[in-house]
Amino acid sequence: MSGQASPPAGALLLLFDIDGTLLQGAAHAHAQALRAALHAVHGVDTTSARTQLSPAGRTDGEIARALLLACGVSARRIDERTDDVRDACCQAYAELCPPDLSDKLVPGVAGLLDWLASQPTFRLSLVTGNFEPVARIKLKNAGIGHYFAPGQGAFGSDSEDRAVLPPLARRRAGQAGHPFPRSRTIVIGDTPRDIACARADELRCLAVVTGNYGASELTGADGVAADTAELQALIADAL
Repeated sequence: MSGQASPPAGALLLLFDIDGTLLQGAAHAHAQALRAALHAVHGVDTTSARTQLSPAGRTDGEIARALLLACGVSARRIDERTDDVRDACCQAYAELCPPDLSDKLVPGVAGLLDWLASQPTFRLSLVTGNFEPVARIKLKNAGIGHYFAPGQGAFGSDSEDRAVLPPLARRRAGQAGHPFPRSRTIVIGDTPRDIACARADELRCLAVVTGNYGASELTGADGVAADTAELQALIADAL
């Protein structure tokens, strides 16, 4: 049980991605922290590691695994030290993250979140590949952390598999053991992988072109917005 009050009838649960959707250009310290953690835990320098993996839309654990495999670390060793990498990354990020990330907000995001939070028909939550402590610090330092309640959402620290995250977020948003209904849940992201994780849970998805992908690469979504104004309109239409 989430401990939150029951949502009004017809309420929508909005599961936001972070990087590329809410924030732009805020991943540098995050990448530094993850590489520092891999060095501290596994003793490998991943700065020159070459993988075929694009990090956009992936979980921190999935990215870490790809880098470590590229450096010759065995899958068994990776599995054994997963928690250590997570903890080391979160500690490093707390030290490396700039105290003010407000300049990294996607234009219009603060206004959009303020509008959504003022409407009783919306519940704001997260589905992100970031480890949860990283996500919380990132959003707090950007000035928007208060829009996303603790104990809610799903994160890269919950699973390396992003497809697992939307069902978990719905369970945390539900009441008395009943997950928030699929029909009233929407994933909001900026990559094809955000769309894929929504479809894996049979959810709707709204995409924005504020990240690294253009509209032609996001056609699998139920709607594609050029900016936050268009996204607000799509969300309003979803009611």
